[in-house]
Amino acid sequence: MLDAIDRSLLRHWQADATLNSAELAERVGISPGKAARRLARMQDAGVIEGVGAVVDWAALGYSVEVSLRVTLDKTVARAFDEFIEAARGVPEVTEIQTFLGRVDARLNIIARDMPHYHDIYRDRILTLPHIADIEALMQIARIKSEEALPI
Repeated sequence: MLDAIDRSLLRHWQADATLNSAELAERVGISPGKAARRLARMQDAGVIEGVGAVVDWAALGYSVEVSLRVTLDKTVARAFDEFIEAARGVPEVTEIQTFLGRVDARLNIIARDMPHYHDIYRDRILTLPHIADIEALMQIARIKSEEALPI
C-alpha cells in the first residue's frame, strides 16, 4: 500500500511534525502538491490518525508513574466494559491496555507525588468496578519511549 515516497514522507513527519507539506516535499524530493495529496490520501486511509502535541507530564509537576496490572472478576458478564468505561473517567489514567491471560488490563497512572498517588489509588482506582486483584509496578526510569514507527 505504501511506496518508498510515502514511507519517506512518514519518516520525516514523525521526526518533525512541525514540517508543512512544502517542507516535507523538499526533503523527500517531490512537489508540494504531490506531498499534500499523498499525506491527504494516507490520512483518508487511516495511516495517519492525527497530529498532536507531546506534553512532558514531568514538566507539569507529575513525578510519579505507576503501572497497575488489574485482574477482573470474570464471573460478571460486563466486567470488562464497565471497568474500562469507569477507568476512562479517571483523569490521571494516561493509558489503558487489555490483555488475554491472567492479567486483564493495565492502567498507567501519573501523580504529582506519593501522597497524591495514594489519594488516586484509594479514592479512584479501588472504586473501579469488578476488580479481583491489582499489582502495582512503580516506574523507576524510562529507558525508551518512542512513538515513531520504523518505516
